[in-house]
Amino acid sequence: TTNLMDNYAVYFGHILSNSFYPVLQRAIGVGSAFEGWSPREEDVVYRVLIPMTPPRGHSFHLELDSAGQRPVRNFRVRVQLECTCRREQQAEDMLCFLHQPEEELRRNQGPSLLHTLCTGSYLDVQKTARWFYQLVRAIWPALPQSHNWHLVLLPSTRSCQFKVTNREASFRIEMLFGVRRGDSDIFVSSQQGYAGTPSTLWLESYDVAEMKFFKHIARQAPPDSLHLRCLQLFTHLQLGIGLSTYTMKTIVMHLLNTIPVSRWRRRYFLRRLGDINVNLCRCLEEKCLKHFIIGNKRLPQEIHLPLDIASAEPSNLFHHLAWYPVAHSQAMSEYRDL
Repeated sequence: TTNLMDNYAVYFGHILSNSFYPVLQRAIGVGSAFEGWSPREEDVVYRVLIPMTPPRGHSFHLELDSAGQRPVRNFRVRVQLECTCRREQQAEDMLCFLHQPEEELRRNQGPSLLHTLCTGSYLDVQKTARWFYQLVRAIWPALPQSHNWHLVLLPSTRSCQFKVTNREASFRIEMLFGVRRGDSDIFVSSQQGYAGTPSTLWLESYDVAEMKFFKHIARQAPPDSLHLRCLQLFTHLQLGIGLSTYTMKTIVMHLLNTIPVSRWRRRYFLRRLGDINVNLCRCLEEKCLKHFIIGNKRLPQEIHLPLDIASAEPSNLFHHLAWYPVAHSQAMSEYRDL
């Protein structure tokens, strides 16, 4: 997957170099497959996040949706045209979108991003996804992988999903895209939201920060560490029960941040499984599971957060259990089944 994404990145840069579409950066592997675990070993989705930066003559401005609530906040990406009349810009043979006549712009220059992937002044997730599909399909025949693999595009409205298959194997890949918040490891991304999420809303994503946390643990863990096996076991057991994979992942991340990695070796396997079980039970009884990234003062130094995320009170992933007694009773029943 990494080699395929790197090959795509080369062609993205070549094809888009003189356009006014978003500039695509190198893909970042996120999610369970790149963190080293998966609840379904036989059905792994390799998820990558492709950072986007504004093209020449444009800028991105993130606007928090006032209706957004923790633990997931929504943003809009406002696209603004910038003046390019300065002399150093003129050498690029580019007309200024702000100060050149519209007729001359139409005749001599491609359309601005506002006229291709935006709805009003805001970057549109669904239009961007369709654009990604077109790029992936058009570039595929030029890639070395196309000689031995078959590309199958899969339906999605907020990402670009496809399979590559040959006689021996099949890999499913999901390309998410997003805009970085400053120079942090937090993005607003095209990840799936609630039903009916407007196409101009982008969800705040902690995927990159979480992936970097697992890499930090992997560098310190002894060779026989079973922390990923513990996580894999619990997430596999809860399939079909109702407790979310993200719940189990959050509990294990909290434990990895408090129990030394030397205590996750093979001989401690049953103790750590017991710790996960006890913590899950306590969080359900107390109706409180704190978000791992938001407001966490004990993250490794290489994980960079925006100030509002670093200083915020950790949100409660179980807040709905406190508001809805029926949901709490159901969760406790699902825990007993687990």
